[in-house]
This record gives sequence, structure tokens and C-alpha cells, in this order.
Amino acid sequence: MLIILPPSETKRSPLATGRPVDLEGLSFPELTPMRERVLEALMATSARPDAFARLHARPTMAAEVARNTRLLELPASPVADVYSGPFHQGLAVASLSPAARERAEATTVVTSSLWGALRLGDRIPPYRLYLFVRLIGMEQRLDAEWRAILAEVLTAAAGPSGLILDLRSPENQSIGKPAGQGRRTVSLRVAQRSFGRRIGDVTAKRVRGEAAHHLLESGVEPGGPDELAALLGEVWPVELEAPSRSGRPGTLTLIADD
Repeated sequence: MLIILPPSETKRSPLATGRPVDLEGLSFPELTPMRERVLEALMATSARPDAFARLHARPTMAAEVARNTRLLELPASPVADVYSGPFHQGLAVASLSPAARERAEATTVVTSSLWGALRLGDRIPPYRLYLFVRLIGMEQRLDAEWRAILAEVLTAAAGPSGLILDLRSPENQSIGKPAGQGRRTVSLRVAQRSFGRRIGDVTAKRVRGEAAHHLLESGVEPGGPDELAALLGEVWPVELEAPSRSGRPGTLTLIADD
């Protein structure tokens, strides 16, 4: 089983002291050359007078943009400790049991605009980088640069069999998906219980994280979408939609309260 997780826009501040990122020590070493390119481009872009416009960053993010110029010097922390948005609050890696934490480290991959793909134990510094930007020195927009590389990496991570659960938004999925694996892939969405109301984005992200937490704690490896729906149905009302076309991912909808 492969569970693909989103990053988060918000990240915890770096520790006061500690070792910086070791590029050669990160998971998926085949991504090292691309990571080096993106790092160099991001640091150069963040040092420019027009950095805010290029990075789609607000002036209130000045400290984060300035921090981008020192990414190879900042203390690094485990991925599970760096991302702090609603999804990762729901995932709550720190509260997983030891067995569930071991499953999380073996089965989950986080996609990232800077690092491409990461495991939860990889050590990285916090950064500010929107996926849909064009960095100095790079020919294409960042999502297109990664998409050409990550499909193969995620396909290899998924292995030849087993369920692929993609917990990312369509925006985050644009960085890359496992190639040709739609038939065994399920995307998860969250809908509002009350008719006629749209669930808030923050709540939807948190619930998707909670669903991943429940799956990891269960110790069950669902053999397919129906078994996944039954497992998550222990906590939330669920609706399983068949793919619109052959070879496309199925969609599992959790019904939640806002």
C-alpha cells in the first residue's frame, strides 16, 4: 500500500541549533540533482528585490522569504515535525502508536514543491515555495519541472500491487501521480453533512488527515476500494464512486460535520 500525503503551506520554525539538511541522506536519492537545482533557484529568487512577486508571497511573509536564502544552513527536523497545517494536525503523527508510526514511515510519501518526494523521517528545514511559480534559472513552471520526474518515482514507490490512497488536493496532485496506476488508486474527498452547505477547506484537510491516522492505527492494509470504504466507514459515513472511465482513480467521499 502507498499513501500519498500533501505538504502544508504552514511549517514550524526551525530549531535554534541542529544539523542542516543532508541532501544525500534524503529518501529517493534519484531526486538529488533536481533538488539541488530547485534549491539553488529558490535561494537566488528569494534574494531578489522582486522575490515577493515571483514567489507569490505576501509582505507579511518577509521573514520566511528571507529564510529561504539560508536553507542549506538552517537546522533540519523530521518531515513529520515540520509540516503543521490542518492535514498534518489531523494526521497527528506524534500521537500514533509505535506500530502505526512504523507503518506510516514505510507506506507514506509526502510530495513537496522543493524536495519532490519525502518520507516522514527525512530531515528538512522549513521553506516557503508555492508549487506554481517560475524560479530564476528554471525553464518551466515548478509543477511542470517536477511532473516529468515524480510520476516514475511514485510508481516505483507504489510497487507492483496494492492500494494507492492519494490524500492530496487536485492542486497538489499536479506535481505528479503514479503513472498508469489509476485502476488501483483511490482519491479521498470530504463533503458536508448538512445539505446545501460547503464544508470549509480547513475542515476537509483535517478530516483527510484524521482518515489517514485511523487507517494507520487500524493495522489493516485494504485490498481494494471496498475494503477501504468499510474501514473508514467505521468512523464516517462514506460514499464510494466508481471511476468515470476505465483506468481512472475511484473517489471515496467522507461525510463530515463542519
